[in-house]
Amino acid sequence: MNKIKKNVISKIEKTQIGNRALHNVRYRTVFIAFISLIINIAYAFYNGILGIMYASVWFLAMFAYYTLLSVMRFSAVLYEYKTKKHNEKFIMRFIGVMLIIMSLVLSASVYYSIVNDVANKNNEIVMITIATYTFYKIIMAIINLAKIKKYKSFLLITIRNIALADVAVSIFSLQRSMLVSFEGMTSENIRIMNICTGSGVCLLVLVLGIIMSVGLNKKNIN
Repeated sequence: MNKIKKNVISKIEKTQIGNRALHNVRYRTVFIAFISLIINIAYAFYNGILGIMYASVWFLAMFAYYTLLSVMRFSAVLYEYKTKKHNEKFIMRFIGVMLIIMSLVLSASVYYSIVNDVANKNNEIVMITIATYTFYKIIMAIINLAKIKKYKSFLLITIRNIALADVAVSIFSLQRSMLVSFEGMTSENIRIMNICTGSGVCLLVLVLGIIMSVGLNKKNIN
């Protein structure tokens, strides 16, 4: 097994992208953000089409959320490859403002979904797939949280915080779907859990946005 692993790593290192992804934390972080950007754009279009087809406020709200998420990740990736990297504070402030706007969109979405009892009920296979992807994002966010902490870079912190906001919303979305897809809880208990988790997620995104857009003067990162 170790020999196979070494052979795979050796082949990856022979490519320029693979070598940089393995040994350059900044490049790897931005590259992962780029992959996430593609997924976000696809999911934004998916929700937008469903929103138009079914005249669904919920799907349109999710379209707005994933569009904002795509704009933030696109801005971070574009900054890395198209600027001279002399003012990372600007991109961090910009993303901070976007997160504040996103918290308002999320608050409206959570309120609408709770008041109108909106939730997607999925079969077991779909739920396992969604849960697996969500847990993957949680693990990656934790790993990045530990690694990026060592590097004094506003850009990497920005990408990390975008991922944290994305994970928080994914956890809330997973919870909503699981509670209606599997029996065991009353409607009132489901409503209470969704209110608590949804409020916590909106507050987290808002706090991240405020810290990034206002609290930069208290940081000493070069």
